[in-house]
Amino acid sequence: MTKIDSVTPKYDITWYVKWTASIIVLIGITIRASGVTQLQWLDIVCSWIGAVGWFYVGFKWNDRALMILNAVIGIILFAGILRVIFL
Repeated sequence: MTKIDSVTPKYDITWYVKWTASIIVLIGITIRASGVTQLQWLDIVCSWIGAVGWFYVGFKWNDRALMILNAVIGIILFAGILRVIFL
C-alpha cells in the first residue's frame, strides 16, 4: 500500500485553524441535520465561524479557491446572521 504524504503545513497556526474550523462546521451541519428549528441560528453561526477560519487558511496558503469559496459562504451566512438578529 502506498503512503499518502500531506502537502499542507503541519502543526503551524494554519493546521490548528483548519482542524478547528472543520470541527465547528461539522457541529453546524449536525445541528442543521437535527431539524431543530430553534437552533438554526447556532447552525448559521457555527458555519460562519468555520468559513472565516477556512478563509484565513486559504489566505495564509495563498489559495484563491479557498479564499473565494469561503468569502462567498461567509458573506451569505453573515446575511443570515443579520436576518436572525433583526427579524
